[in-house]
Amino acid sequence: MGIERFTIEVRPPFRLDLTVWALRRRPHNTIDAWDGTTYTRTLVSGGAALQVAVRQEQGRGARLVVEVRRRGRRPPEAAVEETRRVVERMLGVGVDLSGFYELAAADDRLAALALRFRGMRPPRFPSVFEALVNAVACQQLSLDVGIHLLDRLTAAYGPRVALGDAGAGFPAAERLAAAAPEDLRRLGFSSAKAATLVELSQRVATGALELESLTEIDDSEATAALVALPGIGRWSAQYVLLRGLGRLEVLPGDDVGVRNSLRRRFDLPSSAGYDEVAAMAERWRPYGGLVYFHLLLDGLARSGRLGEDLVTPGLRVEGGRRREPGAAAAGADGRASSRAGVDGRASRRAGADGRASRRAGADGRASREVV
Repeated sequence: MGIERFTIEVRPPFRLDLTVWALRRRPHNTIDAWDGTTYTRTLVSGGAALQVAVRQEQGRGARLVVEVRRRGRRPPEAAVEETRRVVERMLGVGVDLSGFYELAAADDRLAALALRFRGMRPPRFPSVFEALVNAVACQQLSLDVGIHLLDRLTAAYGPRVALGDAGAGFPAAERLAAAAPEDLRRLGFSSAKAATLVELSQRVATGALELESLTEIDDSEATAALVALPGIGRWSAQYVLLRGLGRLEVLPGDDVGVRNSLRRRFDLPSSAGYDEVAAMAERWRPYGGLVYFHLLLDGLARSGRLGEDLVTPGLRVEGGRRREPGAAAAGADGRASSRAGVDGRASRRAGADGRASRRAGADGRASREVV
């Protein structure tokens, strides 16, 4: 096995574990693997599949050690440099959080969340295409089911490294462009989603759709371009802006889980819709997306998926208030923990995607990522 190593110095605070959880979202995500200390993923560089492993050095502040592995010869220098750029993008290495922490300090409820998950950087998918496919897969479904669908898609069409422990990488547009919609149906996708994924992949593969060029236009123009695509509504567009383009001012207001978390943590009225969420997000501009990621981690912690050892010791956040260890936990915590076992049931429900997609409404009204 050929291995190249390099280090990345990150301005503290930085937490690889929390950043990876914001990226992978669910324990059964097989694309973004995390064993408690090392983040592992298969990426493609220069046409070759490579296994990338990232860990944070203990006792050395915010230094990341990255290994790029492939079978046989060592990866070429150009592939290693491209991998460095992708890893830095995915893990938010260049994002300055100082402005967000200053904003949070003036809001007690947000300050509690910011402290609890201090060091989490806003992650991004390696490509805008991957963000778009993730959005389509998770429309009108629970995140549990959406991740199962993405796992299946990757296992069927993703590139592989000829190493024993390496999982498949995310499929390239060219691979999905050659798929038949009925093949995606057999993986659990609805007819509409299968057709959308194949058509979008064909446009990207032929160059008719240049998703990376969206980085050059503003939010409103990028949103307009995205919602003009087949199968893409406002929720999916905002999801891509945040997770694919790194637009940290974007808080997806149609996300059901976001609304529930904002009701629980920030007293958003139960009757509130998109406009009310957008108005609330204005007070956090330009960091609405960072609030979104903190709510995601908070939901993972409440559901029992994120271990207590990963959050700031001695601090719980409940209803926007700080609690010390030993204080009575909110009743919802127990119920949320009992739901941590739904992954198996969610796997069996992945075939229900067709029924979910036939529900009335745009993609946002039934979509959620934050718990």
